[in-house]
Amino acid sequence: MKFDTAALLAALPHLAGGLLTTVHLVVAALLIGASIGLIACAGRLIGHGPLAWLAKGYVDMFRGLPETILIFWVYFCGPFVLDVRLSAFASGVLSLSLIAGAHLGEIFRAGVLAVPAGQRDAAKALGLALFPMLAFVIGPQAFRIMLPAFFSHLTILIKNSAIVSAVGVAELFYVGNTIANDNFKHFEVYTAIGLMYLAIILPLSVASKYLERGLAAGRPT
Repeated sequence: MKFDTAALLAALPHLAGGLLTTVHLVVAALLIGASIGLIACAGRLIGHGPLAWLAKGYVDMFRGLPETILIFWVYFCGPFVLDVRLSAFASGVLSLSLIAGAHLGEIFRAGVLAVPAGQRDAAKALGLALFPMLAFVIGPQAFRIMLPAFFSHLTILIKNSAIVSAVGVAELFYVGNTIANDNFKHFEVYTAIGLMYLAIILPLSVASKYLERGLAAGRPT
């Protein structure tokens, strides 16, 4: 088998455009998902009342839903419920954000609960109110604890972003698949796609493992 370098070079600008769309998709889903996750985390930590019940129901539902089903439901069924048709990109962002929010909410909650209870007791003994205690005592420690899991979920989100190609979002996989079906250079194009994903995901995986080792060793990372 001869590797067609010329075909790959011709495809690279288009693949780079698809990669940029993937980055935009992931960043948007991560920011929205993290915001939802913070609310879900707060509700789960409260433990009782309407917000707690809603947070638990939301987390249980969206952690159990397959990403593909949700993306198709939002794109094709959303107009019947919302009376407005979202674009393929907006549908992808919304779907990935809802699922990311459920997972990140649990990651944030685990980080907060992992902070030793003595830290909270000491902050209360010093007379700190709830917000300063969360911002200056609990938050920084929880942030460090949950970073490995956060990076791990980010890699999963990047992988799952390829699913939105099913509704026509011109992200990396969609663009590459279109090119491969046009020029029949599947080996070259799919190899390039895989390498592009690896170039993003591998550094995140290494960072996650480094942070996890540092956390286990009890040293600054």
